Amino acid sequence: MKKKIAIFTTGWGSEILSQFLTGMQDALRSEQADLFLFLCYPTYIDTLAMKRGEMNIFTLPDLHDFDGAVIFGSGLDFKDRVDDIIARSKKAGIPVIMQGSRREGISFVGSDNYQATKNMCEHLTREHGVKRISFFAGTTDSLDSELRLKAVRDYLEENDRSEDLTEVFYTKWENAAVTRHVNEICAEGAELPDVFICANDGLAMECCVTLSNNSYEVPKDVLVCGYDHIDDSQVFDPSISSVDQCFTEMGAAAGKLWLELMAGAEPGKTHIIPCQFIPGDSCGCYETRNSDKMRRRKGREAFSKRAMTTYFNRKLNLIDSTILSCLTYQDFKRNLHRLLAENHDYEGDSFHILLEPNFGLSIYDPNIRLNTKGYSKQLEVLYSTEDGVSFKEDRFSSSELIPGYDPEGPNHLYVFLPLHEADEAYGYIIFRDCMEKVENHFLHTYQSRMGLVFDKFRHALSLDLINKRLLDLMRRDPLTNVNNRMAYEDKEKYIQSKINSETASDFAIAMFDVNNLKLVNDSFGHDAGDEYLIRACHLICNIFKHSPVYRVGGDEFIAILSGNDFEDREHLKEDLDHHMSPYSNRLPLPSDYVSIACGISVYVPGKDMSVQDVVKRADEEMYRVKALMKQSAS
Repeated sequence: MKKKIAIFTTGWGSEILSQFLTGMQDALRSEQADLFLFLCYPTYIDTLAMKRGEMNIFTLPDLHDFDGAVIFGSGLDFKDRVDDIIARSKKAGIPVIMQGSRREGISFVGSDNYQATKNMCEHLTREHGVKRISFFAGTTDSLDSELRLKAVRDYLEENDRSEDLTEVFYTKWENAAVTRHVNEICAEGAELPDVFICANDGLAMECCVTLSNNSYEVPKDVLVCGYDHIDDSQVFDPSISSVDQCFTEMGAAAGKLWLELMAGAEPGKTHIIPCQFIPGDSCGCYETRNSDKMRRRKGREAFSKRAMTTYFNRKLNLIDSTILSCLTYQDFKRNLHRLLAENHDYEGDSFHILLEPNFGLSIYDPNIRLNTKGYSKQLEVLYSTEDGVSFKEDRFSSSELIPGYDPEGPNHLYVFLPLHEADEAYGYIIFRDCMEKVENHFLHTYQSRMGLVFDKFRHALSLDLINKRLLDLMRRDPLTNVNNRMAYEDKEKYIQSKINSETASDFAIAMFDVNNLKLVNDSFGHDAGDEYLIRACHLICNIFKHSPVYRVGGDEFIAILSGNDFEDREHLKEDLDHHMSPYSNRLPLPSDYVSIACGISVYVPGKDMSVQDVVKRADEEMYRVKALMKQSAS
């Protein structure tokens, strides 16, 4: 049976993460071990609820079922989450390895940022005469960022130049923070430093772009350096002078360290990978490396990536239109499953969407809340195929993580992504063996678009149901609970449209007027009058039980007769007369007294040009009957 290693991180450092995972897979190639990557995309500027919703995916695995845990700290910089994963790993009795940040007693793999940063400073001083340095840091609790900053400070202090560190600005790893700050410096006309040292290559490239937008050239006017030596920074113009942290080698070291821990090595072991500062165009070292070769390779790849992006966007748009056109939750499940079954080239033959069992129920009842911490024990299978074999059951135990998982097959990488709105869990998605999708942020785009369209569908359907309920309330008479005048007017317009198009079916209008309501109100009060109206309405509805009945006035009702009621209208009228009390305008009236005048008129095609023509005749007939009833009682 294969071993299982859980890996926890965010996906923002996608290129270095893919390098690290590749290194781990290479180190474990001769072992039977699957990697389970629990991935999400929170940012520091997200709301607390949004962060919780994203990082809820970390709570999914029961670590008692795993053989090890790895925390990729270069992507996961949320202390409380890291502490929780460590505590759960210890409770489960499995080895845990950290990368990028340290915890006492926890095994660690990292890179020698410190010495490589001092080498960077030495190069900038010796080759370029740099004096004034501005440092764009990540966060105060990032081990990598703070270690790099310490190396800069230590180098300057060792050379009696501490004052040359003119500024430390914390970006929280947000490129937009770099843009705002550089724009402020330029707007104030402040003197630029000799170099901006940025805590990663993304910040460095953003710095170059913003300087260019403010008419400064890199490296002519100011130098820029970064960290990570990612492909994008190598093909950037100017190519970024950077520190290669050797993440592939670091991943391999993590895999080997896990094997050592499984063999009985003591926890807390440290493995440090040497780093290398690599000069580039952004510090003026144009001849140091051939970035043009990398640019040509990237240009060659651009065509296939553009084609994939075009296809990918079309697929997402098709998912959007499929889901948003659904009128019920059952339509949503059926249509999305059909779409993925017919076309899953992008998702692959091993792909799963699992939903919270209350997701569908919450659409129809706003009082039903979804989980905000963890996932339900039983999840609803929206779509599931493993190695091309569909999972046949409607429900699946979340503790098993993957429907159809093979514990004996070849090694795989499984990636788990959360579906949610704010902190409410919708479920999760699973991709398999998708390293290129991790690297190019396609997974993030897929997850966020899927979550967004699920959210839109849920709210649109909920609002539609609420509107229908409100409309039903607006169209219903609160006393008798039959349709009111508004509902009748809508129905009249619909029938009129049929008359206009000469497609109207046979129908008749029955008009009813409740006799002696004023007498009852004046003699016994309005509560008695209300009870009288309810009795009269019940009688009408019981007789004309296949026809819609409307209360259109204080004591007036209309029924639109069609089908069997239309065919039997004369017998139904006789039945109504039979169940009524004799007309009387003298007190006392019996407690079950009901007297109704009824007139019925049939729609005559070719003669009646409007519904009102039929209504008018029914009204005249009703008043004729009422007069006869009064005459017979005198």
